Amino acid sequence: MNTVWIVLPILLVLMFQLGLELDRKAFAGVVRHPRGVAAGALGQLVVLPLVAFGVALLFRLDALFFMGLMLVACSPGGSSSNVFSMLARGDVALSVTLTALSSLVTLVTIPLIMEAVARFVALRSDAAIELPVGRLLVQNIVLLLLPMACGALFRRRFPARAQRLHALLGRIAFPALMLLAALFFIQYADTILENLPTLGAASLLLILAAMAAGRLLARAFGLDRAGSRTVVIEVGMQNAAQAIAVASSPLIFNNETMAVPAIVYALVMNVVLLLYLKAVQRRDARRAVQ
Repeated sequence: MNTVWIVLPILLVLMFQLGLELDRKAFAGVVRHPRGVAAGALGQLVVLPLVAFGVALLFRLDALFFMGLMLVACSPGGSSSNVFSMLARGDVALSVTLTALSSLVTLVTIPLIMEAVARFVALRSDAAIELPVGRLLVQNIVLLLLPMACGALFRRRFPARAQRLHALLGRIAFPALMLLAALFFIQYADTILENLPTLGAASLLLILAAMAAGRLLARAFGLDRAGSRTVVIEVGMQNAAQAIAVASSPLIFNNETMAVPAIVYALVMNVVLLLYLKAVQRRDARRAVQ
């Protein structure tokens, strides 16, 4: 069974859910929170791919895993980051703005970066990986832009229903992603377990480096505590479902081995961010006592 037929509906639901959060205020956040948007966008769109490239070189990943890790880093922010930002007492409006902005910008940046990475991988090894840029762009528009637009239109036309539907999808989204990870793990258990030490360590280093970079960027741009937490979460939390969809899609790479880094990243990412959430909640509790 090709897991792409599982990940595609999940990705569509996630992007529709994000669209339900979008209104004029979300994109007005670019004007209201320019420093936060600049810090988050710089971290997500520039720093994270560069860090991932360095990590892939450091761990000497083979061609398919190299491409897979880069796909994760080039993907937009995960929609669950908005929930994590809320639980961490971050700036939820900034989180929504950054997630929406990265989902739009990566329509262009994913093909550009991944084409360059494919050429580098071809030079570095004998593996020639062809990237159909046009089909990738079309797939991203269909899977990212259109469901977001439909969600935003539904919110505008039926605001009360949109609020109820968003709450429902919010409860479904995380379990759906975990189900996808579990099914993928079962189907490719041998490949995942064989490479788990390397990919797990690479994913952990990438996430920690991304979150540290987010913290440094937040400090450099003079963000407050809420903004800083949001940028840390946004830079560290990627849309793994998008990376899996690109890797396993029959229209693009049609290679589920390339999707393995995204699955490992998703599992490690949620553990690390849950620990981060626990840490900031304990810190807030200590401050409240003092």
